[in-house]
Amino acid sequence: MKGGLVMEARSLDRLGDEIAELSAHLDAATARLLDLIREFDDRAGWNTGFRSCAAWLSWRVGPDIGAARERVRVAHALERLPRLAHALAHGELSYAKVRALTRVATSETEERLLAVGRAGTADHVERIVRGWRWMDRKSEAQDNARRHARRELQVYQSGDGMVVIRGRLTPEVGAVLMQALNAARETLYAQTRPQDFDSPKDGSAETPTMAQQQADALALLAETALHHGIDPGAPGERYQVVVHVDAAPLADPDAPGQSVLEEGARVSAETSRRLACDANKVVMTHGLDGHVVEVGARTRTIPPALRRALHHRDRGCRFPGCTVRVGQGHHIRHWAQGGPTTLSNLALLCRRHHRAVHEEGYQLVREPDGELRFRLPDGRLIPEVPPTSKVPDDPAVMVRACHDTEGIVIHAKTAMPGWMGERLNVAYAIDVLHPLAN
Repeated sequence: MKGGLVMEARSLDRLGDEIAELSAHLDAATARLLDLIREFDDRAGWNTGFRSCAAWLSWRVGPDIGAARERVRVAHALERLPRLAHALAHGELSYAKVRALTRVATSETEERLLAVGRAGTADHVERIVRGWRWMDRKSEAQDNARRHARRELQVYQSGDGMVVIRGRLTPEVGAVLMQALNAARETLYAQTRPQDFDSPKDGSAETPTMAQQQADALALLAETALHHGIDPGAPGERYQVVVHVDAAPLADPDAPGQSVLEEGARVSAETSRRLACDANKVVMTHGLDGHVVEVGARTRTIPPALRRALHHRDRGCRFPGCTVRVGQGHHIRHWAQGGPTTLSNLALLCRRHHRAVHEEGYQLVREPDGELRFRLPDGRLIPEVPPTSKVPDDPAVMVRACHDTEGIVIHAKTAMPGWMGERLNVAYAIDVLHPLAN
């Protein structure tokens, strides 16, 4: 009886060792996978209609978008963390540990965090990383509080009657002020000729210095604020994009005719077609002399009730692999070409893929069975679900063989942590490890 228990215990030990060894092999293979993902992202291999490398991974390989983003993030992080990358590639650290450590590791702290990964379990690593990030946030908050407390603005009149302004602003407020000054200065000096400026005492006309231009710009900002009121008000139509496009290029991108923004900048006919897919439209009739003879009422290209039905049916962008929930209505056959504004002739596309269909050569058709079919610019079909990859009968054997060929030695205790069961004191660990923990 006793011998049978010993044999069972040894069998379970061997099983446990095999699990540990294969897990280490899989983590080492994950390092190679991350190298491939980083190269694929750097070379923009995903830019075939997808919004990002993570979106392509989610569609092609199958992880949820959050896990895909993490793989891309870790892949790029390991490029500047060679010690962690080496440990993962040799099965010494699990992907879970490396993923956590790359959230906080820098070239200066990588070595001590690698020691944390080797000494503790995945739970220990997660807890220390949380404490580390708390210390980072605490230090950042202290810096922000110090900067905020040092803000000041002094305005006083000097003995010669000039008003002196001196101050210190927080970075974000300073950035807003500098952008406003630049905009005011460009507006002021684009509208004013050099001879309009006050001339110096000798009567010669000179362009004001940059300091003088900044002073004039500040005056313009103050006058504008007092004239229009401090409250910026609702955005309203100030942020609308207005495009003037002739009927001919709207119906046929190759036809001659204007297609320009309100400010006069020319845009392509396809850009106008994309903007006109789902927008307010005003039809103007021009006489032979070019003057407007009739202006129609402004109407929505897609009425509100139809838009609600479109969002209810499509539930987000219809491009394969896209997970964006908010989109624009796209006329499969453009209304300027006689396409009806009906649910069957509409598809919901996000901004990225709406541009791809109009301006980048991607094709979208609705088949007789009602299904949408997307094609690349070269005509190849983009399947809704990608084809499955071929996998050998025993992938574990293949992984082990690859590592043997590369000289990577992995055994059951390769990734075993040095933890001996003692209680983890996170606060003490952060005090010892974190460079800002004084």
